[in-house]
Amino acid sequence: MINFTSDPIDFNQVTESVRSHAAGAVVLFLGTVREFTGEVQTSSLEYDAYPEMAVQELHQLDTDVREKWPVIDVAMVHRTGALQLGDIAVAVAVSSGHRKEAFAAGQWLIDTLKVRVPVWKKEIYASGETEWVHPSGQTSERPTADKADLSGAES
Repeated sequence: MINFTSDPIDFNQVTESVRSHAAGAVVLFLGTVREFTGEVQTSSLEYDAYPEMAVQELHQLDTDVREKWPVIDVAMVHRTGALQLGDIAVAVAVSSGHRKEAFAAGQWLIDTLKVRVPVWKKEIYASGETEWVHPSGQTSERPTADKADLSGAES
């Protein structure tokens, strides 16, 4: 299961999609909208992406993680659009024969997804100010298609 959606993420469905009788471990990571980043209060977020390119990069991450660890299955779902406090923004699930590999693969996937996948979030602060942020943490205006680094890599 690899997908971008504007609908709420069903983490049970994401988890079940990677479960297998061959798997002794299933790890699920949920990225949720938090109220505070440091001392700055967030009221909501808005995610935007280049879905075709982002899905292509998620498939490449799936391929890459299978070369690094003996995973059985992988699921990655990212939400776009307006999200409120507590909403799930991203879900990553991994199954493998053993927990060590599942944890390592899951952490690598979410960390690498945040760097390589062309997704931007708009922080909407309680003060009314807004700011576009690449998931890697870089602050910038949201790029347009004609000037975007569509690889998601930082320059």
